Amino acid sequence: MGKSNWIGGEDIQAVAYDVPIPGYKTKTTINLRLWSTKAPSEDFDLYAFNSGDHTKAAEALSNAEKICYILYPGDESVEGKILRLKQQYTLCSASLQDIIAQFERRSGTNVRWEEFPEKVAVQMNDTHPTLCIPELMRILVDVKGLSWKEAWNITQRTVAYTNHTVLPEALEKWSLELMQKLLPRHVEIIEMIDEELIHAIVSEYGTADVDLLEKKLKEMRILENVDLPAPFADLLVKPKKSAVVDPSDKVKNSEEEVELADEELEPADEEPKPADEEPEPADEEPEAEKEISPAAKEKKEAKVVPEPQKLVRMANLCIVAGHAVNGVAAIHSEIVKNEVFNEFYKLWPDKFQNKTNGVTPRRWMLFCNPDLSKIISKWIGTEDWVTNTEKLAELRKFADNEDLQKQFRLAKRNNKMKVVSLIKEKTGYLVSPDAMFDIQVKRIHEYKRQLMNILGIVYRYKKMKEMSDAERKAKFVPRVCIFGGKAFATYVQAKRIVKFITDVGATVNHDAEIGDLLKVIFVPDYNVSVAELLIPASELSQHISTAGMEASGTSNMKFAMNGCILIGTLDGANVEIREEVGEENFFLFGAKAHEIAGLRKERTEGKFVPDPRFEEVKEFVRSGVFGSNNYNELMGSLEGKEGYGRADYFLVGQDFPSYLECQEKVDEAYRDQKLWTRMSILNTAGSYKFSSDRTIHEYARDIWNIEPIELP
Repeated sequence: MGKSNWIGGEDIQAVAYDVPIPGYKTKTTINLRLWSTKAPSEDFDLYAFNSGDHTKAAEALSNAEKICYILYPGDESVEGKILRLKQQYTLCSASLQDIIAQFERRSGTNVRWEEFPEKVAVQMNDTHPTLCIPELMRILVDVKGLSWKEAWNITQRTVAYTNHTVLPEALEKWSLELMQKLLPRHVEIIEMIDEELIHAIVSEYGTADVDLLEKKLKEMRILENVDLPAPFADLLVKPKKSAVVDPSDKVKNSEEEVELADEELEPADEEPKPADEEPEPADEEPEAEKEISPAAKEKKEAKVVPEPQKLVRMANLCIVAGHAVNGVAAIHSEIVKNEVFNEFYKLWPDKFQNKTNGVTPRRWMLFCNPDLSKIISKWIGTEDWVTNTEKLAELRKFADNEDLQKQFRLAKRNNKMKVVSLIKEKTGYLVSPDAMFDIQVKRIHEYKRQLMNILGIVYRYKKMKEMSDAERKAKFVPRVCIFGGKAFATYVQAKRIVKFITDVGATVNHDAEIGDLLKVIFVPDYNVSVAELLIPASELSQHISTAGMEASGTSNMKFAMNGCILIGTLDGANVEIREEVGEENFFLFGAKAHEIAGLRKERTEGKFVPDPRFEEVKEFVRSGVFGSNNYNELMGSLEGKEGYGRADYFLVGQDFPSYLECQEKVDEAYRDQKLWTRMSILNTAGSYKFSSDRTIHEYARDIWNIEPIELP
């Protein structure tokens, strides 16, 4: 592939904004470079402006600036897709051009491109920055004059890919037609990479088994629904089978052929006749007059299947170009290898790794929970745990100490009082600090199952209403159930869930009979600053995704660090957290990841029998107790055998009884505050493994072959 000159249709200037990030108790400060966009000054139409057409004059500037207005804009419309693609390309290109300029400046007059991967590491976090692959190739080949072979070698050694999700919407697929219009040169490069991949697949599997080869190509190619390139055009042509004609099998006369055709096209209106009954004689009709009925024509036309859309599979491109591929929790990395990208794993097993996520204890303990941090430092005798979280494990030996437990509870209550003030300020509701703080804060998504949480609360509320005051106080521990998180702009079902939570809260929180025994709060405008208040105050935290669908999660780590007990499924980092804190200090429920496919199949076959409590809670919601809003769509998504947006794809009904029973164990444990505090201390002690320091060191060592330097 030779050098090309790509002339873009729209010129954009990327403007760098630098944010210094100082290290903790070191003189080291790194730079975080962010980007904004504007149009070149010469694109301002001064003539139009002076003529009074101010909008037209600034059109180029407006088009450029909107690229960076909103990160990940809604992409339901064509315009939204174009804007998102522009955004991804702009951020990738600006960063790469900046990196390359710095590399050349530091190299002086002797630029050795083969050393570029030794100085530069590009870690692609999910598929959003995938365009850095063809963009780096374009710069190296078209601008710097390297050969394709040299550029491809450099690119593969420079980039690596972290997969963050198994959800289809996150494994991006872009319209080939759209990319050709916006980024024609990059499409040429992607086509060449796709051809390189086809070479690798053919070399590995040969051409003897055409069916096997076709399966591999269909699964692995970067370009989906696109014809094979010319050199491989005849690869999948299967040899024709020789037809042996039975002499007795004569061709029927033309009239019989037409009758057969009509029978195939038009379904019979009558019941089929018994085999021994003579068929009625067909009307004698000349062949020329025989016509296919309008209904038959309509059916024939309906069978025409539209040509599938041609797509670019960005995740496949990441795997082909990257020298390493990792998941972000042990169970997730196994799913990546054995399910999501199994064909690639078979081809390149050495590429695949695991790097469990981590969070920084400097922000998520020392900064946001100073009361707890002082207690930890006092009991283990050093502040070194802030940079060496393995020292947190020393808390285990004090877990039963009554003085430590009192101090732990006091710190927790102080943090809860801050959240009481936050809730009053943001929502107007007044909650009791003596109630258990039960929190689920994360992106609103069906697989994260906020819906199961709120349905569990609804069931709890219904049972409370059926009891006397004395009975409900004896049966239930007081709880403040707190939700927070954002729903994507065009995710209708997620927005329905948010509306449902707020409607439940409006009913429950004003019920004088229930009082402080149950409150439901949706904290608006959830962000990191809000999280820094909620997480230290949490006592129970819900991480209840459908098993096998949460890549890792990091809030679960933050909650555990702050002495919060988790209720959750065996999914993502929950698996490793449970191993570290101890099975007895984690509330586990629900189906396992390897069972999910079978359970969905049972649902499709009509074998699922819902628990009576699940049916009861849906009926209660439909009764209108939570206001006039119609929740048929939301409840309907949990019903049926199959279909988009139906059939309870995320298995809320399947896990609901197990979830309710687990919540009863939570209540029982919370009544014994000594036991609960011991469990909390052991969660903090067991969270030592989930520091981002460990994660960063593992990336440096295992993916980039860089030995971390210990700073003084």
